[in-house]
Amino acid sequence: MASHNDFGKKGEELAAKLLSRKGFTILRKNYRYLRAEIDIIARKGDILAVVEVKYRRSDHLQPITASIDQKKIGLLIMAADHYVQENDLDVDVRFDIITILGQPTGNKIEHLEKAFSPY
Repeated sequence: MASHNDFGKKGEELAAKLLSRKGFTILRKNYRYLRAEIDIIARKGDILAVVEVKYRRSDHLQPITASIDQKKIGLLIMAADHYVQENDLDVDVRFDIITILGQPTGNKIEHLEKAFSPY
């Protein structure tokens, strides 16, 4: 596997651990539907968190969250809708972003709950 894939996988593992510490159950990782991929789907009670993970070594060029454009948001919404219908879930869906900035002194992790709305 290429090193950038290993780097991304490490970011998703860190994000999943953070969600678990917050009481979420990880239901799926790398859920794919058509052209969309959801990094993490997690549940806590009646909340289904659809989580996009962004792991970078630097945010000098642009903030990490700026890399999530309207097209990506549309794909996430489409995939989340399919997942909910496919699994016949009665949940509130929210879209979160977990950003991880790798720094020499350790990782800086930020969990943006309700980062965007499907409406």
